[in-house]
Amino acid sequence: MTSPRTLASRLPFPNSARWLLPVVLVLFFLAILIWLPWQARQMESNERQEQLIADTLWVEQTIRFQLGRHEEDLRSVANEIIAGASTKRLHDRMASELKTGLELKRVMWVTPEGRVAASSDEAPLPRATLTPSSRDAAERARRSRNGVYSQPEPQQVDPAGTPGAMMMDYHLPLYRGDQYLGTLVASYQLSAILEEMVPWWFAQDNQVTLLDRDDRILARRAAAGPGHGVYTHKRGLDLPGATITLMTDSVKTEPRLLPNLLVGSVIALSLALLWSLLALWGHISRRLAAEEALRQQMAFRTAMENSLVTGLRARDLEGRITYVNPAFCQMVGYTEEELVGRSPPMPYWAPEVMAEYQHRLQNVLQGTVTPQFETIFQRPDGTRIPVLIFEAPLVDNEGRHTGWMGSILDISDRKRIEELNREHQEKLQASSRLATMGEIASMLAHELNQPLAAISSYTTGALNLLSRPNVAADTLKPALEQAGAQARRAGQIIRSVHEFVRKREAERQDVALGTMVDSISALIEMQARQYQVSFLANIPADLPAVRADRMMIEQVLLNLTRNGIEAMANVALSRRVLRVAARHDEAAGQVVVSVIDNGHGIPADVAERLFSPFFSTKAEGMGMGLNICRTAIEFHGGTLTHQDNPQGGTIFTFTLPVA
Repeated sequence: MTSPRTLASRLPFPNSARWLLPVVLVLFFLAILIWLPWQARQMESNERQEQLIADTLWVEQTIRFQLGRHEEDLRSVANEIIAGASTKRLHDRMASELKTGLELKRVMWVTPEGRVAASSDEAPLPRATLTPSSRDAAERARRSRNGVYSQPEPQQVDPAGTPGAMMMDYHLPLYRGDQYLGTLVASYQLSAILEEMVPWWFAQDNQVTLLDRDDRILARRAAAGPGHGVYTHKRGLDLPGATITLMTDSVKTEPRLLPNLLVGSVIALSLALLWSLLALWGHISRRLAAEEALRQQMAFRTAMENSLVTGLRARDLEGRITYVNPAFCQMVGYTEEELVGRSPPMPYWAPEVMAEYQHRLQNVLQGTVTPQFETIFQRPDGTRIPVLIFEAPLVDNEGRHTGWMGSILDISDRKRIEELNREHQEKLQASSRLATMGEIASMLAHELNQPLAAISSYTTGALNLLSRPNVAADTLKPALEQAGAQARRAGQIIRSVHEFVRKREAERQDVALGTMVDSISALIEMQARQYQVSFLANIPADLPAVRADRMMIEQVLLNLTRNGIEAMANVALSRRVLRVAARHDEAAGQVVVSVIDNGHGIPADVAERLFSPFFSTKAEGMGMGLNICRTAIEFHGGTLTHQDNPQGGTIFTFTLPVA
């Protein structure tokens, strides 16, 4: 039996080694806690020092720029002196220089003899009082013919020699050719330079000092108190002839981050650990709730999809089927395993519409799809089923297009109902045409009686002429021609009636509206003569053809004109005018046809039920005429409306699509 000690010795990590890793981790954590504050302190210290250096450089450049601007202005004054400007003019120019810079205390022109020729002072001294360093700078400027600054020295404020503010002179030599005219002297007060040229925000954070070559203080500005000597920087002003150093000393002390950061780090880490545990618990709870909700949604979706009678089919961008529901499988007669993952051509594609499938597949591969279309599917037993398909793009949660989702409806029942409705409509229209012919049968008999009586008269007269001897053939010709014309008139009436009442399949074709009006004009005029109504047709010659079934539109025109003629039965003879007008509506792509009468009009209570089936204001009417007319116009995609005629009567208007 193996002892515990032997077993422990066989383990890959002894007990001491197992404790080593946590101890190392804790020591590493403590080292990080100590190193982080120190590193943060060092980074902040370096950042402050770098910021001080950058700000000092900027202040030095600002002072040098302002002094350079004064040098340019003094050269302009020097040019005026060389040009011989008046003393008054020179005084004004020098005084204006003092106004532009408060650090500039005096400007004067000193001749080689030491006499003051012009000055910014109102009452200048006759001779210039210059310090030794200033006189030395004037001599160096004369020899070099360039501007030279003097080493700063205190100003003498009284004859006893009491020192005043630290001053620095700038000497610009004046030469007219080789003639030395003296020097233009500009006196600067160093303390004013710091006050005027150092920004206030910089002075609030730093003590600014000007030092000479021996680091003696020339001027100092300490708006926020003395510096602490922690962050300092020196920068030479680089003035020709003078050695002056700009020194900045920050008022900030070393960062004290160590105690606060250590305590704050422990507290922050503890709070972060607690927050992370709470967040993890909340995340796990939300995830479990989301998974449960997802399971419920999936169960609900599965039950809903299984109960749908609408087929659902999803395809990817390459046309492969990625999903089908049970209704689609039942519709096409294939199982889900046989369809999912299948690439075109699909087993349910019918051979007679294969080209249509291939065309739509190319559109899908190119990223476009027909939103709604009808086609035919084929079951494994060869049965064809008409279907209506709606397709829309599939988009994932990142907004990317991943495929297409289609909803498929079996429209076999709808097709059968449409076919029955079409057959019933055709029967109803045929019955309506026969009823119309029955209503005008008496007029038809009257119209046929006239040409037949004329034919009888002409043939009887011809027979009488033939019974006479020596009758020439030319004598019989007029009578026979008249008989033939009347026979053709009767035949035309018979053909019009036959064309109108004969049963045939509905067929849309491109037909001119004027042709349809001409074909039934004999029937319209026959009714119009009975009521002593004048018939006028205003059909423009350039009116485009319409896409329509000729028989249906002729029936609509005949019904509307007959109603208009009968509506004028009791109005004055002068107002019995029926007009048919047409115009082209280019914006809508339609031809608008109006049937206008001057009859008694339509009362408001009748207008509400005018197109209702079996509603009629005639005692012998069936009440189907206007309803059939509206159905025929809507079959063509148009509308049939009516409105009051401003001159009295009614205007019926219908639209037909342009071919």
